[in-house]
Amino acid sequence: MSTTTTLLPIRVPSVGESITSGVLGSWKRKNGDTVSSGDPLFEIETDKVTSEVFAEADGTLEILIAEGTEVKVGQTVGNLHPGKAPSRKSTAPETPTREKVPSAPVAKTPTRESFPTTAPTLVHTEADTAVLSQTSSRSDRESRKKMSPLRRKIADRLVSAQHTAAILTTFNEADLSNLIALRSEVQSTFQAQHGVKLGFMSFFLQAAVHALKAVPALNARIEGDEIVSQHYFDIGVAVGTEKGLVVPVLRDCDQLDLAGLEKSLAAVAARAREGKLSLPDLLGGVFTISNGGVYGSVLSTPILNPPQSAILGLHAIQQRPVAIGDQVEIRPMMNLALSYDHRLIDGKEAVTFLIAIKKFVENPALALFQIAPSN
Repeated sequence: MSTTTTLLPIRVPSVGESITSGVLGSWKRKNGDTVSSGDPLFEIETDKVTSEVFAEADGTLEILIAEGTEVKVGQTVGNLHPGKAPSRKSTAPETPTREKVPSAPVAKTPTRESFPTTAPTLVHTEADTAVLSQTSSRSDRESRKKMSPLRRKIADRLVSAQHTAAILTTFNEADLSNLIALRSEVQSTFQAQHGVKLGFMSFFLQAAVHALKAVPALNARIEGDEIVSQHYFDIGVAVGTEKGLVVPVLRDCDQLDLAGLEKSLAAVAARAREGKLSLPDLLGGVFTISNGGVYGSVLSTPILNPPQSAILGLHAIQQRPVAIGDQVEIRPMMNLALSYDHRLIDGKEAVTFLIAIKKFVENPALALFQIAPSN
């Protein structure tokens, strides 16, 4: 009595209730490779997150769908064959491919009749035409590829924010002398005790919590004709990745100390850069901090992260001359930018909020003792 071996289809999994399709980003194994249960097989890129799909059993991989193809949730993109490689080979490419840009057609040598009679001074020689033909047929001068779902979603959200909110930005600057000194003083002890470095962002997160409590209007959003006030402090931190900007959310920042914030930051940043963020990681934030300073930005006007009503932009720390009493001193200064929805937040509230941030980071010892700075 003979036995038959049933292949195991590899299907696109569901990665969220509202997500029905995505793009097959990249295969982690080649066609015909032997894989073990739990090995990563491919990435699925959606308009919100990029997720890895893993093998559910041991077997030999048969690829059916090429990279860059739009696929539906539940669609079969490959098979796992138990035992040796299947005899028939998949028609899908074994290695990543890029969309080819069709070369422009080679221009024919123009005849005298092809030139307009209204421009007698324009003369084309055979040599000119040959150069134009050679230049236009070179495919290495540009290339094309489809926008990823994540990049399309980022683009749509940014345009939507500009169209639906009355965005205004107010600026200030902070002297980080005390913060830098305190951080340097406690860094080795902090790292030895908590297993993570003490950065600047945890102080700004605590400053944001303090400022949101002091100016509750910024911890609200507009839904239709209603104002929804939020009484929790889930704050998003923008993280740049190879595939675009994502904003994972740190939950209950008001309940975390500096060490807890740093550990949470390190965890979500690592998942973001590895493409392992899940949909819940990105939902539900009330406020966002974006640090363009890590890229050298000196000043910017950040765009809102809907449906949030405000976003804080941090910038590069620069040594600048500052008047301290009657003296001019060189201090490490950072420009701060707060963009906000003017439909909900008045200018006075925005300025008050930004000054609260400034006072908090200029007096970082207060963060260690959970003391709010005085007005």
